[in-house]
Amino acid sequence: MLSPWEIALGIVGMGLVTLLTRGFFMFPDEELPLPDWAKQGLRYAPLAALVAVIAPEIVTSQGHLISTFKDARLYATAVGAAYFFWRRGILGTILSGTAVMLVLRIGLGW
Repeated sequence: MLSPWEIALGIVGMGLVTLLTRGFFMFPDEELPLPDWAKQGLRYAPLAALVAVIAPEIVTSQGHLISTFKDARLYATAVGAAYFFWRRGILGTILSGTAVMLVLRIGLGW
């Protein structure tokens, strides 16, 4: 079991590490130069993070790949993606995917 001093030291240490890593780019007086390949790669970081969060929610159930095509998430994703490529609208994408999900989940009991 940890003593109160060890717990306090751990909390202060984690706080300092967090402050140092998050404030690292605020310390220099001039802008840090980035190579062009790094700037190009950073353009795709938000999309990659979004895919990394959403894709497992679509194709897995309780930590395992889905084993049937009778899953409303697959069809809602397909309809939402089709709507987006057709009209390029975010609101319509959300509404169409949600409508398909509700019909299949509530209407058909998937």
